[in-house]
Amino acid sequence: MPPAPPRPREIQAEERAAPAPDGAQVTFEWLRWVAEQHLRGCTPASMLASMAAAGLDSATSASVIELVPGNPIFLAAEGQAQLLRKLESTVANLQLLWELDPTYGTVDKRAVVSDDEFIHRYVRGCRPVVLTGHTQDWPAMKRWSPADLKARFGHLDVEIQAERQANPRYEEDKLSHRRTVRLSNFVDQVVAGGETNDYYLTANNEALRRPDFAPLLNDIGSLPPCCNRAELADRSSFWFGPAGTVTPLHHDTLMLFHTQVVGRKRWRLISPLQGPRLYNTNGVFSPIDLDAVDLKQFPLFEGVRVLEVVVEPGETMFLPLGWWHQVRSMDLSLSFSYSNLALPVPNQFTYVNPAPRAVPRPDAVVTG
Repeated sequence: MPPAPPRPREIQAEERAAPAPDGAQVTFEWLRWVAEQHLRGCTPASMLASMAAAGLDSATSASVIELVPGNPIFLAAEGQAQLLRKLESTVANLQLLWELDPTYGTVDKRAVVSDDEFIHRYVRGCRPVVLTGHTQDWPAMKRWSPADLKARFGHLDVEIQAERQANPRYEEDKLSHRRTVRLSNFVDQVVAGGETNDYYLTANNEALRRPDFAPLLNDIGSLPPCCNRAELADRSSFWFGPAGTVTPLHHDTLMLFHTQVVGRKRWRLISPLQGPRLYNTNGVFSPIDLDAVDLKQFPLFEGVRVLEVVVEPGETMFLPLGWWHQVRSMDLSLSFSYSNLALPVPNQFTYVNPAPRAVPRPDAVVTG
């Protein structure tokens, strides 16, 4: 069965018109949908059933389904789709080899890892790992708390994300959720508000680039393998929020560490080789919610292997390149993330990310 038929979308382009069979009216959204189903290999019968169920005229729908594959624009798209399918089959085969490793489903927890092993097994081997042995000398482990934040920095303003629960795309639309608040007021809100995903001080706040928050960096002790301490101030971020905050499924464009100081976080991780099955049509984001996967809406996700690990206070997640992750705070949480790796190659990579497509208004029609 093909994916769900089109729904109205935000107007992002001017109306356009083109001929349709027998003078019938067919929306551009439906024409695009039919083309996409052909590219996915769906049968004409399944497409016709979906269009009929949506109330479209059967004869008109059948004509459109028949005519689209002969369009020269479609033929060009079909050639590119074949190249994409070859690439998808290649990464699927590599993923199969990864999963043959009997330890694939377990995220290692390691107290001590040498630089050489870290680079070989986790950086070049592209495996997530939780490091447990390097934060014993961190002043942050004894000092950081909501009360400490309020006492030392409560007079300062910070940028948070707010009103997240009303928008399922809050992270993709993060610019519209920015709010500047007094930190003392935000600490009180987090402490009193209980479990919620409505507000969160995330990495986007850039607080550690400000001299008045520099004392937080003095609370960081020994670093994991292969880190350049000279770059810590420029390549680190501070996180603070209540239990219940969720960072939705996405991948980063570099490698990083994420240390829990207060509270626990549950990380769910998916191999970068599974990207073609995650419906990534906007930037680095997937619309799939791992807490409530809808296989009817996202059928390609069926069978995707999800790794899971809880990172405890004092532990550090190492996120290899490209790994998809969804993170939930299990408790009130203070965290510190940093990407200052000193490796044989720079921790800087190029991604060509998809962008939301410009579409005509949902009621635009092609007319004969």
